[in-house]
Amino acid sequence: MAPPGQAQRSSSPSQPSGKGEVSDLKAQLRQLAGSRAPGVDDSKRDLFKKVISYMTVGIDVSSVFGEMVMCSATSDIVLKKMCYLYVGNYAKGNPDLALLTINFLQRDCKDEDPMIRGLALRSLCSLRVANLVEYLVGPLGSGLRDSNSYVRTVAVIGILKLYHISAVTCIDADFPAMLKRLMLNDPDTQVIANCLAALQEIWTLEASNSEEASREREALLSKPLIYYFLNRIKEFSEWAQSLVLELVAKYVPSDNNEIFDIMNLLEDRLHHANGAVVLATIKVFLQLTLSMNDVHQQVYERIKAPLLTLVSSGSPEQSYAVLSHLHLLVMRAPILFSSDYKHFYCQYNEPFYVKKLKLEMLTAVANESNTYEIVTELCEYAANVDIPMARESIRAVGKIALQQYDVNAIVDRLLQFLEMEKDYVTAETLVLVKDLLRKYPQWSQDCIAVVGNISSKNVQEPKAKAALIWMLGEYSQDMHDAPYILESLIENWEDEHSSEVRLHLLTAVMKCFFKRPPETQKALGDALAAGLADFHQDVHDRALFYYRLLQYNVTVAERVVNPPKQAVSVFADTQSSEIKDRIFDEFNSLSVVYQKPSYMFTDKEHRGPFEFSDELGNLSIGADAADTVVPVHQVDANDKDLLLSTSETEKEDGRALSSNGSAYSAPLYDAPASVPASQIQSDLVNLTSGLSGHVPAASLAIDDLLGLGLSVTPAPAPSPPSLSLNPKAVLDPGTFQQKWRQLPISLTQEFSVSPQGIAALITPQALLRHMQGHSIQCIASGGQSPNFKFFFFAQKAEESSNFLVECIVNTSSAKAQVKIKADDQSMSQTFSTLFQSALSKFGVQ
Repeated sequence: MAPPGQAQRSSSPSQPSGKGEVSDLKAQLRQLAGSRAPGVDDSKRDLFKKVISYMTVGIDVSSVFGEMVMCSATSDIVLKKMCYLYVGNYAKGNPDLALLTINFLQRDCKDEDPMIRGLALRSLCSLRVANLVEYLVGPLGSGLRDSNSYVRTVAVIGILKLYHISAVTCIDADFPAMLKRLMLNDPDTQVIANCLAALQEIWTLEASNSEEASREREALLSKPLIYYFLNRIKEFSEWAQSLVLELVAKYVPSDNNEIFDIMNLLEDRLHHANGAVVLATIKVFLQLTLSMNDVHQQVYERIKAPLLTLVSSGSPEQSYAVLSHLHLLVMRAPILFSSDYKHFYCQYNEPFYVKKLKLEMLTAVANESNTYEIVTELCEYAANVDIPMARESIRAVGKIALQQYDVNAIVDRLLQFLEMEKDYVTAETLVLVKDLLRKYPQWSQDCIAVVGNISSKNVQEPKAKAALIWMLGEYSQDMHDAPYILESLIENWEDEHSSEVRLHLLTAVMKCFFKRPPETQKALGDALAAGLADFHQDVHDRALFYYRLLQYNVTVAERVVNPPKQAVSVFADTQSSEIKDRIFDEFNSLSVVYQKPSYMFTDKEHRGPFEFSDELGNLSIGADAADTVVPVHQVDANDKDLLLSTSETEKEDGRALSSNGSAYSAPLYDAPASVPASQIQSDLVNLTSGLSGHVPAASLAIDDLLGLGLSVTPAPAPSPPSLSLNPKAVLDPGTFQQKWRQLPISLTQEFSVSPQGIAALITPQALLRHMQGHSIQCIASGGQSPNFKFFFFAQKAEESSNFLVECIVNTSSAKAQVKIKADDQSMSQTFSTLFQSALSKFGVQ
């Protein structure tokens, strides 16, 4: 007798109880294959359900393929559906077995039941086996002529599947022409919509190879066809209406009367219950009226109500999608939405991502008339128990203040936030107060009076602490305890893990030293000593720079570190107007939700032959490219391996320092004892006593300014040839793209990249800046480790002859694959040598 636990255990219906379970299924299916006994279909259903459940959980049941096909000879549509599902799943991986299904599928394509005909045709086209395409042509042709609309609908999509399996077979069978006739004459709107979708995809893919396909694609945008769809649009399904509206948005009307005709036809679509239809209709209205400013503004007024209705109804996900489009419109025309600001107030039950988007919209619509109400509402959110929400609301208040709306009241509100004694509120407020003081220096007295009462021990977030330190340095003459607070922070230097805070601390103590030398002398000495001993490269370099600058000339040092500052008038926007226009052109797509153009997040297959990446936003193209400042990558405290090219190399070389023509010995990077704090203090005593005097300039070697007195021997590089390049070459992206397509490839080569260069590629912008120094400009870049892709161009100094380069750097193999195209191909080899010379020096200079 079995144990109680085992006797009560029931086998799972989705898992076989033993190794022979699949074999048992196979035997049972074989027994039922030719049986016509009553109830045999019910038995088949149970067995089919088991096979499908095993297949669903990943168990291989391909061994029962033949038995499943034999059991498909039945009129039971449920059995047919399960058999088709099984066949479609295993056919692609077992093309030989798929051949067994052709006969019964072709037979089912002629069944009396239209549902079975349609299902069989769909399954036949879903086999996705290239060797079987010849068997698809006949059933698809019959399906297009079928009397039942469901079969015709399936046949149209089947032709699109056939095109992706074998485009030649589809074109040779003249299926696109048949689809066009069906689209213009079929009484069923779903068939028409499927024809339109299939033809758009086929002709778009064929347009690059066939002029006829290109003409056919343009014919879809002809006036008779557009009006044919518009007059029947109410008969279409929601998906089909969206498809038609997307097509209409690309249509260019001949005159204004035609524009108003189309808008009148689509007026009622703005009240549709489906959000996709409403957004597609809005896109049509916006695109049609771009050249009519007055009408375009009226369109904004007209579409407000439908959009706000959609936001308040439906799921949070739908609300977010609609809000994203509304946010885009608000950013383009905030004044038109300024009276509707209350619609953007946050509801207690909304998810955070919806609330965050609403805060951005409140920030955008704020003006003189509604700022007080909006800021009052935002201040309520600042006291919210939801910490991320409170942070975002404080940032929103600061953004409104920076827009010059009711600044007096907003500054008072921000200073009240500092008295709330909540760490996260204090942190966010300090960052905003710093930005406010940069734009409104006249508020320094009021702000500093409150900020001075904040203990630095209560501020832990790096950005907030950096903001507090900046204010201590900038307004140290007005803050009595500033030198002593900075001194206490320097004493805890080792406990500070953020390089950003340490960098701000160095600069702040320097500024304080120039304003209050006796009180800050000790703190500055300790800060420079600690900075010189710091393992972070940026901190070490800044401390070394300040130390040398003070020895060179105190007056010059003050002009460099603490010059007279002008108030910041406008803070830089994160997105250029070009990117915003590109997003607007892609209205009613994911670009609006992501707030990025499609080329920034779609893969290469859908990107087109050449697109520009995110990094291009940090670069300027043209005559000012040489002055471009590329953001420096911040190395964290535990990223010591990134600094091996400096510190480890010095260890191997023995660090035998020479004066290198300098008037003093530079301190060692990892040996701060060579310049002890006592020596720095004694130097500072002399500087303090003659702060207004002039210290004789030391004859520093420029090569040693950011180095450590060591002569680093770079890897041997080929000497640059005699080819002069224009350092301020200009080439717009459109011209580059056109030339890249037209010019033949002159050279294809592979270069080696130095280990230092590979290490420096952790920030790809470093290579762009390096090549700019060699008069080779970058027009686009992208990719991620291990493959980085760059497009460069250069011009001869004496003539406007261009060199175009595609460079793919593989960090794992330390190789760069380079393709060069040139207007003057005779100079391609010479330019290649120059390019290789520049690339070989990357990271070792």
